[in-house]
Amino acid sequence: MFRVLVTERIAEDGLEILRSEAEVDVRLRLTPAEVIQAVPGYHALVVRSETKVTADVIEAGRDFLVIGRAGVGVDNIDVAAATRRGVVVVNAPEANTIAAAEHTVGLMLALARHIPEANESLRGGAWDRSRFLGVELRGKTLGIVGLGRVGSEVARRARGLEMRVVAVDPFVSPERGQALGVSLVSKDELLAESDFITLHAPMTKANENLLDDPEFERVKQGVRIINVGRGGLVSEAALLRAIESGKVAGAALDVFEHEPPTDSPLLKDARVIATPHLGASTAEAQERVAIDVAHQIVAVLRGEPATYAVNSPFIPAETMSIMAPYLQAVSQAASLATQLSTGQFESVEIEYLGELAEHDTSPLKAAVIRGLLAPVSEENVTLVNASIVAEQRGLRISERKGHYEGIYANLVRVHLTTSAGKTTISSTVAHDGPHIVEINDFWVDVSPGEGHLLICENQDRPGMIGRIGTFLGAKDINISFMRVGREQVRGRALMVLGLDDGLDPDTLAEINRIPDIYSARSVRI
Repeated sequence: MFRVLVTERIAEDGLEILRSEAEVDVRLRLTPAEVIQAVPGYHALVVRSETKVTADVIEAGRDFLVIGRAGVGVDNIDVAAATRRGVVVVNAPEANTIAAAEHTVGLMLALARHIPEANESLRGGAWDRSRFLGVELRGKTLGIVGLGRVGSEVARRARGLEMRVVAVDPFVSPERGQALGVSLVSKDELLAESDFITLHAPMTKANENLLDDPEFERVKQGVRIINVGRGGLVSEAALLRAIESGKVAGAALDVFEHEPPTDSPLLKDARVIATPHLGASTAEAQERVAIDVAHQIVAVLRGEPATYAVNSPFIPAETMSIMAPYLQAVSQAASLATQLSTGQFESVEIEYLGELAEHDTSPLKAAVIRGLLAPVSEENVTLVNASIVAEQRGLRISERKGHYEGIYANLVRVHLTTSAGKTTISSTVAHDGPHIVEINDFWVDVSPGEGHLLICENQDRPGMIGRIGTFLGAKDINISFMRVGREQVRGRALMVLGLDDGLDPDTLAEINRIPDIYSARSVRI
């Protein structure tokens, strides 16, 4: 009989599922030292957000097969330590989707009709109907930034309210948008056309302050902002300035840059509705969280794959021994393709060339999907949920296998096609690790570590390398390495420079203005 330890309260339905497969002990309010003392002899551990599952806890749990977080994230679990021990970590990323979507719509209605302020006024003894003249949602345009799980559910509900819905999400296919009744537009179009803007993008480096002073200058007069996503998506200082100037009519915020936001000046403005991070706080969501994580724990105990395994997909040992060296290489290639491409996503083709083509390449497909989404999403993509993630985003992914007679034993090509064109990145593995060996028909040899790259397509002529080097030197930006590929002598060429620091937008714009530089992009892999 398996044994499961539960250290925080979860819904009884989840406990019943666990009891169908294991002996379950619920021990609440344990100190960190008590958790370490308690875990020996248990095969599974279930936590929420309070219990810190450190490397010491995992080391003490010598019999652990799986750790389950009854929630969306896994920030309180040392996933790396669990992976080293071969312990599967699972969570419940979809359980709060409906709750967050409904809270978004509720805040939008409250904002449109001044509900909190009117309630407070009436309770204070006033009967001031004219002061709280609102606006209807019907016929208005809702702009959604991020059309993932929550964004999609918000879109469905907004369509039911007879709103026009537009969205920005380069990694959602037009077919997916059409199925939701959503028009996929550029960021500038969304800012100019939306009466309401709601944010549901992940909190990645690229998405920090998605709405800042330049964006608020371009929004429609009187727009209303809703954020039930992540606090850092909106610059709170810029939002306050936009509200005070009258450009933004009001805002409804469930998340903040720093929580709790006790000193935020936004809370002192009557045009701002604020709630204390309630997006997932419904009885139904908490029940679904418990049920979802319990089902996955039971699956792992039975030796079956878990849908939302964060770290350890189930791959046969013989397959993994062949594929493992290539997982990082293809993930980096896909991430580079995403960062170099522009326009709306259309399709992805993956080519497996060489000896790899003779084996099950599903782990590589999962790694490609992970790499494609890494610059734009925080989603954990593994072998067991790769197809689900791709389907949810409407990703059209095709695969092709073939022989390769070049200088490499194996080559994996990622072809990313968007409305703006096609980006191709090829990778392989050498004795010293992953190598990017092709970027858009230019053969190069880049061994990417964690760092910044400057990729310039330029005219091949004397002095170009020196000009870029001199420019960066004047900016006190150090070059760690450089690789060059070219089509032909004095034709088009590609420079790949490793940099110690990233480039700000103004510096990158200056590089793009250098004569005979056709394009310059700054990426990080």
